[in-house]
Amino acid sequence: MSKVALTGGRGFLGWHTRGALYEQGIEAERVPVGDAFDQVQANQAIDGAKRLIHIAGINRAEDDEIREGNIQFAQQIADSITTVETPPAVVVYANSTQSGNGSVYGDAKQAAGDVLRTAAERVGSQFVEVKLPNLFGEHGRPFYNAVTATFCHLLVEGGEPKVENDKELTLLHAQDAADLLIGNCGVEQQQEREQKETVSGLLKRLQDFDTIYRLGEIPDIADPFARNLFNTYRSHMFLAKPEIPLVKHADNRGSFTEIIRTHGGTGQTSFSTTVPGVLRGGHYHRRKVERFLVLSGKARISLRKIFTGEVLNFDVTGDEPVAIDMPTMWTHSIENIGSEVLLTNFWTDDHFDPNNPDTIVEAV
Repeated sequence: MSKVALTGGRGFLGWHTRGALYEQGIEAERVPVGDAFDQVQANQAIDGAKRLIHIAGINRAEDDEIREGNIQFAQQIADSITTVETPPAVVVYANSTQSGNGSVYGDAKQAAGDVLRTAAERVGSQFVEVKLPNLFGEHGRPFYNAVTATFCHLLVEGGEPKVENDKELTLLHAQDAADLLIGNCGVEQQQEREQKETVSGLLKRLQDFDTIYRLGEIPDIADPFARNLFNTYRSHMFLAKPEIPLVKHADNRGSFTEIIRTHGGTGQTSFSTTVPGVLRGGHYHRRKVERFLVLSGKARISLRKIFTGEVLNFDVTGDEPVAIDMPTMWTHSIENIGSEVLLTNFWTDDHFDPNNPDTIVEAV
């Protein structure tokens, strides 16, 4: 395994980056900055690292705190880069497209980048600067990280989001940003992963998702941007309404239940049998949409948001059909807790590709 050091690991983009690294079997060495910075701990994490990713920054505070904080964080990391025995081979800076735009935040981000670049050049490390636009993704903080998170939160709560300043946005999913930072793709590929959309257009897309998904149906997510945006929306809906009741039609002949209705795109359906006491799963997905439905028997579906400790359990039976969609970046499993063979239906939005399975092993 390669050693990767990371600042800002507790934040939105840091969490997504750690999840992307884990797919490669790499558990990032986190480096606290600011008041929590410890030179000895930082040096241990950075010394010999293949890649150092600096994400930590301040974007919402008083002007002095933004200005001084961003530069301080960079200087702390620069001090470690220049003092460790084996400097990181690559130093990656998560900059902003606002860098150098004359605002306090933009100038602070530019100055922080200059500090890191100077340190990297001094020790012979490769310096990579990734200028990130408006990020969106699973579990962004509403009223803080981005307008996408705010819109999702309000829609899930039954509110009516309003567009106060309609303008064109350049949007990038947090997992795409993570791929850029960890080197899964080069910065020259960033533009093809970005999406231009107006604020009003973004809200319309999310409103359409909300209308369709509240019926238990899947919108057209054939386009990668639509899928990523839908997964972002689902991360908020899952916390509010994880179970999707299905209508069971029964008469003297038996019963009929519609499992899923999609509005476009690909899909793959499969089923499994599981003997009593056996546990299946124990993995998470970065992008895949997946639905579980117990057809017969009793099961416990368990989920845990990666890098957290709380486990959510759902006991379901084939007698009362309930679908549960697995949110991305949550590891999940299903266990037969009954005395009979368990029959489970699985649906995913993509065709399984053994060369790119998007299935990262992680016990619940």
